[in-house]
Amino acid sequence: MGIYHESNTFVNEPTTLKDFHNGHYMKGAAIRNEYQAAHHEIGGMIEVMDQYDVELLPIMYAEATPGGIISSETYNLLLEDMFSELQRVLPIDGCLVVPHGAGVSEEFPDMDGHWLSLLRQLVGENVPIVGTLDLHANVSPLMTSSTDALVSYRQNPHTDQRERGKEAANLLIKTLQEKIKPKQVLIQSDLAISIEQHFTKEEPCKSLYAYVQELEKQENILSISILLGFPYADVGEMGSSFIVVSNDDPALAERIGRQLESHLKDNKENFVGKKNDIPTSLALAKDLEKPVLMLDMGDNIGGGSPGNNIILLEALENHGEFSYFFCVYDPSAVIKASEYKNGDTFDLTIQGTIEEGQKDYPLTVKLIQLKDGRFSEEQARHGGQVNYDMGKTALVMTEKGNTIMLTSLRVPPFSLQQLTSFEINPKNFDVIVAKGVIAPIAAYAPVCPSTIQVNTPGVTQADMTFFNYKNRRKPLFPFEN
Repeated sequence: MGIYHESNTFVNEPTTLKDFHNGHYMKGAAIRNEYQAAHHEIGGMIEVMDQYDVELLPIMYAEATPGGIISSETYNLLLEDMFSELQRVLPIDGCLVVPHGAGVSEEFPDMDGHWLSLLRQLVGENVPIVGTLDLHANVSPLMTSSTDALVSYRQNPHTDQRERGKEAANLLIKTLQEKIKPKQVLIQSDLAISIEQHFTKEEPCKSLYAYVQELEKQENILSISILLGFPYADVGEMGSSFIVVSNDDPALAERIGRQLESHLKDNKENFVGKKNDIPTSLALAKDLEKPVLMLDMGDNIGGGSPGNNIILLEALENHGEFSYFFCVYDPSAVIKASEYKNGDTFDLTIQGTIEEGQKDYPLTVKLIQLKDGRFSEEQARHGGQVNYDMGKTALVMTEKGNTIMLTSLRVPPFSLQQLTSFEINPKNFDVIVAKGVIAPIAAYAPVCPSTIQVNTPGVTQADMTFFNYKNRRKPLFPFEN
């Protein structure tokens, strides 16, 4: 069971129940049907429960594309729905939970801690609660005190979600068998790692995760999780942290957590990162092997951005030296394109955003294709989802021969099927723009030999010090040294 959302508190528009229904909102057997074979933590949990012939009672899973704070009305409806479903199957022996760890509602800034604490009150202290977290979680003491063990993803892009689900499920099984007695400790560091430094296969994260692997070899350590954090949530728990789960040895867990905290402090300067603006990125792209994946960090849909920032689109169109693919969320442009037939040329205005606010961007385009934007992904990709829906989608070509995809629903670029389902060959472009930071790399690396993280402005811009925080803890590097 779980309410799963990455909430960006710098986005003005709230996340509503409609957003969850446009995402993944399911109960009972529908959860098994959707995720049993998926590269998702729920799929891993199902696999382990089936292996041990445990009766699995799927409750509810609600997930919405990252966006603004969840409205109070929406959160209360989700809570009522989830706990009414749970009440029907009580009593239970154990519980597997799937929070994100960076959820925020209007009433409860620590949303995940809140619903996990309600769950603990409902099932009692003797029922083990074990779950997974996104490695971008901002973990609170209430989250860890309300659960027996939480394990986070270890890879970004998140291609190990199924494995983490299996890890959590095995911890629950061993707890029920009384083979282990998990005790977890949360260490909140005084550092927030810059978002573009979250690529776990490269430095500086690579060394940090290697250090964790060594520490996990110690006897009575069950799990160590690095929570890199989500910097776009202005909450008290924002920042990087560690969860160490021991076998009934909280002192050991505390000691190891403090070792990790010291390691992070000693290497803090390595986690700041370098920011490439648009002119620098265009200059770099000239000498790189094509196609180049340009990551539009300021409009990262996977971090809550609106998906309609057109600053990089204008720059590429005006630059004129690269053939490019660009996807933008603009339902009104899709409606306009729907008035024409394939092959028609017409004037189209994209209603986008720039640093100063809204902007209408007029273009003369040719309609290439108009279709339903549903597609599926079978490979292990960031997010672990199988089914995606962009709503009605239009594909148009500019007068300079560049390709723009216009969608009716916000969908993060986590699957190459977003292109290939439209018969688009990614290798035909010099530049492919994906509105993300690191997550799209899993999908696009097989076809893009080069990658540039572009520091564009927006509600997910890379430099967190540009945001006006009111609730974060202090001191916190890089805000305070």
